[in-house]
Amino acid sequence: MEANVSSPLNLTSLPTSVPLNTTAHINATEKPFSVFEGCEQQAEGILFDLTVQSINVIVGIPANLLVIVILIHNRKTPTTSDMFLGFLAFMDTYFGTMTPLSFLNFYYWHSKEVWSALKFSYGVKDTSGPLFLSCICLDRFVAVLFPVMFGQFKHIKYRISLTVLVLCLTFTYSAAKTVGGLPNFEKVFTGEILATFCWMVLCNVCILWALKKSRGAGKDEMHPMKKKAFKMVLSLNCIIVFNYLPPVALFPFEDHYSPDVFRCYVQPVGFAFLNISSTIQPLVYLSRLDKVPFLSDTCLKKCYNGDSAEDNKTNPAENISA
Repeated sequence: MEANVSSPLNLTSLPTSVPLNTTAHINATEKPFSVFEGCEQQAEGILFDLTVQSINVIVGIPANLLVIVILIHNRKTPTTSDMFLGFLAFMDTYFGTMTPLSFLNFYYWHSKEVWSALKFSYGVKDTSGPLFLSCICLDRFVAVLFPVMFGQFKHIKYRISLTVLVLCLTFTYSAAKTVGGLPNFEKVFTGEILATFCWMVLCNVCILWALKKSRGAGKDEMHPMKKKAFKMVLSLNCIIVFNYLPPVALFPFEDHYSPDVFRCYVQPVGFAFLNISSTIQPLVYLSRLDKVPFLSDTCLKKCYNGDSAEDNKTNPAENISA
């Protein structure tokens, strides 16, 4: 995606079109800064994305904070994916807290400095979510299909190394997005989202296939623990498709849209599906817990029927539940 047709909500650079005559240039510099540049009369897609981001503020931030609290509470008996989950929840919380600033800057401040901070947060969301989810999928994939290898690489130092790598890639991408002006920079995101989407779907499909196959010859019913893991991975795969398929399906075909339609409608709608993952992911994690700290069993039973906690203690696919 070219930088000069990027969505106003995930813009890599400020509008760079330079008028052909000096007088027009002078008038352009006097025009108040607006992140709706070029979409003032076509703001429906942008407002749709902002509405979705409002859900992240109301529901996503509390849910992600609760996930972080639970991970800290369970730090003495962690699963191997907890580090990835914790950083993912933290990044989603940070992204959610920037939404009120988006509204204020769009309609009141019109500040380029605030817009730069917002672009950095969009870069964090663009990169950290897909990459940390890919790490979680990798963890599950190795645990189910290669349990012996999983035991050899279970040490936390490998998770720390992956986390540091993801953070470096995230902040590098976000800084470049904030600076802007890099040729074809938005194509980096298109390549990233395509690669991570294919990887996550492939991992989950392989896990589902392995669990389905593990029933054994002559057995019609799957083991209860594996059946639970199968349903869980299947639901997670559906969520990944829901969040990531729209941008994967729309963004590579930028050339088939007019620049205004792509920038003002296609990109904001595609990013809206990606952004709502900041709410969906923590809710899915919380719904799978057998026990949520600080909440009574009566309260939990009203929300969902928890399975026996014993199912998670000996299953080699414990990392799937993360």
